[in-house]
Amino acid sequence: MFKGILVNKIDGVYGAALQDIDDTVLGDGDVTVGVEWSTLNYKDGLAITGKSPVVRKFPLVPGIDFAGTVLASTHPKWKAGDKVVLNGWGVGESHSGGLAQTARVKGDWLVALPAAFSTRQAMAVGTAGYTAMLCVMALEKHGVKPADGEVLVTGASGGVGSVAVSLLSKLGYTVVASTGRMEEAAYLQSLGAATVIDRAELSNPGKPLAKERWAAVVDSVGSHTLANACASTKYGGAVAACGLAQGMDFPASVAPFILRGITLHGIDSVMAPLAKREEAWARLAKDLDLAKLDALTSEVALENAVGVAADLLQGKVRGRVVVKL
Repeated sequence: MFKGILVNKIDGVYGAALQDIDDTVLGDGDVTVGVEWSTLNYKDGLAITGKSPVVRKFPLVPGIDFAGTVLASTHPKWKAGDKVVLNGWGVGESHSGGLAQTARVKGDWLVALPAAFSTRQAMAVGTAGYTAMLCVMALEKHGVKPADGEVLVTGASGGVGSVAVSLLSKLGYTVVASTGRMEEAAYLQSLGAATVIDRAELSNPGKPLAKERWAAVVDSVGSHTLANACASTKYGGAVAACGLAQGMDFPASVAPFILRGITLHGIDSVMAPLAKREEAWARLAKDLDLAKLDALTSEVALENAVGVAADLLQGKVRGRVVVKL
C-alpha cells in the first residue's frame, strides 16, 4: 500500500481524495517508478475537480507528469536506480499517473532525467515547462529571431507562461507578458518580461485584422485571446498555440493567414515523439535559468493537492506548483 490521490465515480458522484492505494490501480507497464515529485498542471486541476471529462477510466490516480527513480524494470532501456521523467502519454487521464508514491508505466514513455536537474527541479519544469519549450522550439524553427520584434506570451502568470517568459528572455527576445493579474507585473518582470499588459486588451472580441505588433506569440489561453493575437501578428510571423484557459473556441478569420502569411503552430505535449521530448528536455537543461525556475515555483504536500487544484482553475496560483510525494 502507498499514499496517493484517487479519482473515482461511484453512483454518478465524482470525487478525488488522498488515501491508501494498492498497486491494482496502477495499470499495465514494464517499469515501476518510485515517484519523488509530481506537479499540478491545468489539466490536473480539471481531472481532480471533475470540471472537465479529463479522466477516462475509474478509479484512477491523476497527475500527468512525475519524476523519480526506477524501482523495477523489464524494459531493456531502464534498470533499477535510473532517474526518469514522464510527461503525457495519457497518464493521469486513461492510465494512473504521478500523484501517488508509486507509478507503473511503459518504458517507452520515459525520458532520462537530465543531469542538470534534480527530480524536484524537473517537476518545477513539469509538463507546463516542457510545453513552453516545445513552443519556443516551434518559433525558432519557423525562423523567428530576437531582432524581429516583440514576442507575446499570454496567460503569462500561469505555468506555461511563466516558463515561456523566462526562456524567451534568456534567449534574447523582447517579451510582452499578458496576464489577468496585473499585481503580478513585478513577478513577470523578474522573469524577464520587458512589458506587462492586462489580458483585457486581448480577451474580448476583436477585429479580423489588427495593427501588426508581434513577431511571434506563445498562447496558452485560446478563444478570443488567440484570435486577437493572430490578428496582430506581423507579416510572416508565427503563433504557437498550446492551451485553452479561456476556451476551446477559436473565433477568428482567415485574414491574418492569407493577407499576412502568418503560421499557427499547434503544440501537443501529450503524444510528442520521443526524439522531440529528448530535444526539449536537453534545451531546458541548457536554456532555463534555474534561479528563475526556483522563483516561479511553490511547493505543496500531497495532502493539500486537491485544494490547490481548485485554486489553480480559479487563476489563484502563479507559476509552477510541485507536489512532494
